[in-house]
Amino acid sequence: MGLLLSGACAPSDWVRRWSHLVPAGGTVLDVACGGGRHLQWFHARNHAVAGVDIRPDAIEIAARYGEAVQADIEAGSWPFAGRQFACVVVANYLWRPLLPTLVASVAPGGVLLYETFADGNAAWGRPSRPDFLLRPGELLQACADLRVVAYEEGFSPTPTPRCVQRIAAVRPSTDGAAQPPTLEPGNPGPPR
Repeated sequence: MGLLLSGACAPSDWVRRWSHLVPAGGTVLDVACGGGRHLQWFHARNHAVAGVDIRPDAIEIAARYGEAVQADIEAGSWPFAGRQFACVVVANYLWRPLLPTLVASVAPGGVLLYETFADGNAAWGRPSRPDFLLRPGELLQACADLRVVAYEEGFSPTPTPRCVQRIAAVRPSTDGAAQPPTLEPGNPGPPR
């Protein structure tokens, strides 16, 4: 498939950091996928991938990696109704009415990896309208039915200065199977 893109087209550090939580071989959905930077990342790790975006040019690129659906998810119906995924990825996108649907789209044992702009971002640029900025603790509230593995909220200097919220949250498995490891690979955890 070639090398992963760099710069603005590279996968989010947050998504890369927590992608080990995704069950092996499970299908990954990228919401507002753009040209497919996260689709490419997970496809290279042997996951089936699906993406949705409003822009036809973005979908044309994203289709190189897997299922790509052009849809206006803010004005139209959810194109993945009745489906659940091993991972739902959302980066730099917020449409509050869709939050419950996104959480419900995480399969048992699956993971939600979400990262977007938060309250306070107006000091650093766009987006600056409250409609496009998460309120304090909003991702935690949206993920109340999931097991939160990691959460960050506040200022982030990279890749550009901004205020963000990030969450990695796992839906408990219904079959009693072991949950994926929650620590980052190579991190043994706190000293004993």
